[in-house]
Amino acid sequence: MEWSACSDEYEKLVIRMTTPRVVIDNAVSSKATVVKVDSARKHRILLEAVQVLTDLNLSIKKAYISSDGRWFMDVFHVTDLNGNKLTDESVINYIEQSLGTIHPGKTTGSNGLTALELTGTDRIGLLSEVFAVLADLQCSVVDAKVWTHNGRIASLMYVKDCNSGSPIEDTQHIDRIEARLRNVLKGDNDIRSAKTMVSMAVTHTERRLHQVMFADRDYERKPILQPSGDSPVVTVQNWVERGYSVVNVQCKDRTKLLFDVVCTLTDMEYIVFHATINTAGDRAYLEFYIRHTDGTPISSEPERQRVIQCLQAAVERRASEGVRLELCTPDRQGLLADVTRTFRENGLNVTRAEISTAGDMALNVFYVTDAVGNPADPKLIESVRQKIGVSNLKVKELPPLIYHQEAEREDQTAGVAGTVLLSLGSLVKKNLYHLGLIRSYS
Repeated sequence: MEWSACSDEYEKLVIRMTTPRVVIDNAVSSKATVVKVDSARKHRILLEAVQVLTDLNLSIKKAYISSDGRWFMDVFHVTDLNGNKLTDESVINYIEQSLGTIHPGKTTGSNGLTALELTGTDRIGLLSEVFAVLADLQCSVVDAKVWTHNGRIASLMYVKDCNSGSPIEDTQHIDRIEARLRNVLKGDNDIRSAKTMVSMAVTHTERRLHQVMFADRDYERKPILQPSGDSPVVTVQNWVERGYSVVNVQCKDRTKLLFDVVCTLTDMEYIVFHATINTAGDRAYLEFYIRHTDGTPISSEPERQRVIQCLQAAVERRASEGVRLELCTPDRQGLLADVTRTFRENGLNVTRAEISTAGDMALNVFYVTDAVGNPADPKLIESVRQKIGVSNLKVKELPPLIYHQEAEREDQTAGVAGTVLLSLGSLVKKNLYHLGLIRSYS
């Protein structure tokens, strides 16, 4: 009995030690809700925590990440997209529950749908051809995300049989879908790199898209357009004394930025030990102290350049180039094929798409440019709207990110490239100060 009791107490202690502790505080800051996560350090757990917040479309204004031995503490300053603190108790409870039960590396079910992964060379009208093939093969697209970057396209689509409403399980039907889509994706000159894959379970959709484009090596390809002034600036330096590689990212701020960067570092098998994330105006400054999973820093110039390229690509993939068009209309078989064919016939190129359904309604978002990637003529957009339905297809601006101009001066300048080696020690101390682990970092 004594041994059994000790064993039970030990198991309870292990559970308490390995279960993340989550504290959500609205009193600490007047500008944001502070979310603190304290847990045993495990590879990918930081990504899972960031994923929970970004899936709720929360804006991360600041973040302080630090690990000490086998433990880590993350502090996030978050608001909604309107810049308001979180007051909805159901949202707060959801965050507490989700962060308290995060499990690194888990996959998600397909919710009774068949997942299609597609990669290939992007071209005008390609998405229209893909949706036409799916409609012809009696596949109904329930949800999908489409990204394009550096002349490549990647998509993860969830489909079902439009007649039965069930996932597609017949192997011959699946083979036909893969073969037809592969022919469309490869076109006339992309025989080797066009890929299709059918799955019944996948990881987080947007994380999977990053993985697909990373495997496709989109970061190595030359961009079709010249880099703009908003192109991300990434620097990587080694802090030899402490055995860290220090990564700095400066770019225009946007939602899900931290997720995209952490996702890429994680999938490249780097561990983030400390980090500081700040926003000032419309700019974001991210600084990470990383090592390989074996505990070593970046060891060569080719590896350093690869990290820079991959992080630049991670930031750019979600860049919303073009006009945002929102389609809200009753769903029907062939709707996506018809809409995207209209785009193609009018010279509009889809650079990104988010397809979803709610009941009998189709709720779709498309980002479109002209054929060469320039902003589409407003008259052309209006003409397309007239053909699809003015009340159904609307031009929408992205929700503005609200910035707090009263941010501390030191936080506005943290992470600036070029001063890294002079300030690494103080920045680590500042991380620990913000985490409450030391009394002063002066």
